[in-house]
Amino acid sequence: MYTYKILDNIDLNIIHQAFVEAFSDYQVKIDLPFLKFENMVKRRGLIPELSIGAFDNEKLIGFVLNGVRNWNGKLTAYDLGTGVIPNYRKQGITSEILKKVKALCKENDIESYLLEVLQNNTGAVELYKKQGFKTTREFDCYYLNKEDFTPSICVEIKNVEFLNINQWEEIKKLWDYNPSWQNSIDSINVFPDRFSYSIVTIENKIVGYGVVDKVTGDIPQIAISKKHRNKGIGKSIISDLFNHTEANKLSLINVDCRDDNFKNFLVNVGFVNYVSQYEMILYL
Repeated sequence: MYTYKILDNIDLNIIHQAFVEAFSDYQVKIDLPFLKFENMVKRRGLIPELSIGAFDNEKLIGFVLNGVRNWNGKLTAYDLGTGVIPNYRKQGITSEILKKVKALCKENDIESYLLEVLQNNTGAVELYKKQGFKTTREFDCYYLNKEDFTPSICVEIKNVEFLNINQWEEIKKLWDYNPSWQNSIDSINVFPDRFSYSIVTIENKIVGYGVVDKVTGDIPQIAISKKHRNKGIGKSIISDLFNHTEANKLSLINVDCRDDNFKNFLVNVGFVNYVSQYEMILYL
């Protein structure tokens, strides 16, 4: 009835149109004009040769978009977007695409397949479980409106245009948990100049930092040294990030649910938890 094809020869504008239609009734409002969509899929590592679409004649009606990187020591595919246009749902299209994606991954010696799914999207969660995916982590997502925030900067903050390899290695020591795929160093370094980097140092050592998208207000990473928490450094960094983005809202996607201290900090600063996700993985 429908045909399934690898998306290597499909114009990104066509994929974008299908994406917008598929997510038009999503639980979280998706505002993705073409340029934002293009930046998003590039940042998350889209590889059209490992992505598959469902077609009704020539119309793209469903898709699974994938990227590939080394993840926890394994060559891993990442589902950066799965969707079916509303009129074509409940016909097994997503299941069929995922079966073909898994076969394609195995052909390319990919060892695992990673994705994120909204916890309240029970239909998708059950579908992935039936496909063999297991939950690895739970994430919360937050936003903070500028009008609801009282800025305060009590430490000196240095702003840099990028972070070099040595700085990243130093920063990793501040993490309590590794960032998710879309917040990883690899994702940031796809477009390093899209971000502003706020760094706090004490005795020439980085004790806190934050990274913000200059346009969207997305914060892929922020962390404070355990020895220097509860001293105003975190709020100072948040204040500085607001000063280096055009957006009137900051957002943090995929905060590890195990990190109670950080979640409490976000709430105390004024962030609102608006949705939660599962990170799931399938070993191929």
